[in-house]
Amino acid sequence: MAVSSEKRGLSERKKQILKAIVDAHIEGGEPVGSKYILQSQHINCSSATIRNEMAELEEMGYLEQPHASAGRVPSELGYRFYVDALIERYAMTTNEIAQINALLKAKMGELDQILLAASNLASAMTNYTGIAIKPKLHSVSVEKFETIYLDHDHIILVAVDSDGNVKTKHLHSEAQAFTQAAVTKLARVLNSTLVGLSAEQITLPIMMRIEKEMGIDSAIVSNVIKVIYDLLNESDSGEMRVSGIDRLLQYPEYSDVTQLQGLLGTLEKKEDILNLVSQSETEDINVLIGSESQVKVMNNSALVFKPIVKDGKTLGAIGVLGPRRMDYAKVLATLEGLSGNISNMIHANKQLNGGDPDGGNENGGG
Repeated sequence: MAVSSEKRGLSERKKQILKAIVDAHIEGGEPVGSKYILQSQHINCSSATIRNEMAELEEMGYLEQPHASAGRVPSELGYRFYVDALIERYAMTTNEIAQINALLKAKMGELDQILLAASNLASAMTNYTGIAIKPKLHSVSVEKFETIYLDHDHIILVAVDSDGNVKTKHLHSEAQAFTQAAVTKLARVLNSTLVGLSAEQITLPIMMRIEKEMGIDSAIVSNVIKVIYDLLNESDSGEMRVSGIDRLLQYPEYSDVTQLQGLLGTLEKKEDILNLVSQSETEDINVLIGSESQVKVMNNSALVFKPIVKDGKTLGAIGVLGPRRMDYAKVLATLEGLSGNISNMIHANKQLNGGDPDGGNENGGG
């Protein structure tokens, strides 16, 4: 999501002040006042002028004032403008590039191993949570069904998918009680009609056929089909590995236990983040700030990820999750370096070149 062209009509002084506030807030996490801007930045104007500019930036939606007597902090729009137009390129240190190049020397043969190692390194280098995603490259079908009768109210459905994964679901009777005979018959009907089909291939005519074959026990079919859909979609969703979750605890943004639990639940369930990655329409780095993710528990966070693409096909993605005030310059440079190295491993086994012994930012937009 880029800032619209009409929103970009900021004066150079406003841009300088906004950038200074974002940089300071990323580093310290505290509201930034006009006194700091005047003392630490090369902005040739009075304190009153800076205060007026900050007030205007707030009115325009780029800054927020958390308390009446406090300074300002960047808003979601402020961070978006910063990422799109103001960010300086981070120059990686020689040591950081050496860490990335070490991935090549590991000579890992499996892509999921490479992605996991890359996400671990991304977490360590940025001090945020690392994410590795390996999408399913094919639709998953069920190869075998088994049913286990427990009592009139409960059965267990066992499904073996085409990837060899065994899934079990505990079903509670809704429309009618289970019988041993009906449960045995259900397994036979499911195996004769659904084996080899993916979720999208289970159409209404097929469901009607199953209901017809179940006869007087057809009332249990709809609940069973819903569970099978869930099993197949769960298998189709891809794999996600998370590293460095504990790093989030050091940021005050996650001091609220309820908010942290919600975010950890999203990471554990994985579907929301997998959907965000799968919906990406670009091979470039994606930066989702706060509510841009449309995941409520991530409103105070930012998700940055880079798809790994070969011959137009997405093989996976690596990313980091952290507070909205994350060090975007370093995160972008880290993910570019890691993704470039992974692409080299896939294509030509080349290493990164260069490196700044001290690291830091270079002037110019990113």
